Order: sequence, then structure tokens, then C-alpha cells
Amino acid sequence: MKFYTRKLIKPGDLNANNTLFGGALLKWIDEEAGIYAMTKLDTHKVVTKFISEINFVNSSKQGDVIEIGLEFKSIGRTSITFSCIVRNTFSKKTIISIDKIVFVKIDENERASPHGKTIDNLGFTVKNKPL
Repeated sequence: MKFYTRKLIKPGDLNANNTLFGGALLKWIDEEAGIYAMTKLDTHKVVTKFISEINFVNSSKQGDVIEIGLEFKSIGRTSITFSCIVRNTFSKKTIISIDKIVFVKIDENERASPHGKTIDNLGFTVKNKPL
């Protein structure tokens, strides 16, 4: 898991309980994972296809700094799949975990389109070994 983006929790990010609003966090995750998919598939034409069960583990409060981590899981003919963990930057407590986020490359008609990527040409590693 690599942690790419950090966010400072501000008053506008809070819910009625004065903790981080889940919708704000999901927006940040979707944006971060989408950008990551774009960079790996070499195209800006990707859409979120699927997000698996979302597990809210701990809350986050105003002033906390959180970080969004993504890890490659698999590649398909038109898709790429990641897992995600968001944690508190300082305490390392998990805020949320998502097992699968799937993005699909689309064509100009917004239909799934082959991306031409494989494990071999993506350059991902698992436990310091090439996939």
C-alpha cells in the first residue's frame, strides 16, 4: 500500500457529529483512485465502475491529517482494480478500508474500451517482487 495524498480535515468536511463526513471522504478516495487509474492506463477516459463494501473503522476530527493509500489488485481487458486504506497520518489508525475499487477505460461513446495494459507492462510490485 502506497500513500499518495494527504488531507487536512477542516470545518467544511465535518458532519453533524463534528467528525469527518463520509461523503467527503468517498469523494476524495474516488478522485485519488481515478487519477491513479488514469496514470496507470495512460488515459483520462476512465470511470468508476464498482466500489465494494466500505468499512468505516475509526472517525476523524477537525485538525486531523489523513492519508489515502492505494494498492494495485488486478488488471482486466478494460479495467483496473485497486484496494484503498485511509488512515490518520500521525496515529496510523485506519479510518476506512475498501477492498475493491474498479475503474474502466471508456471510448468516445462512453463504452468500455480495451486499454492494452498487462501486468508485465504496468510495472507494479508486490512485496518487492515484480508481478
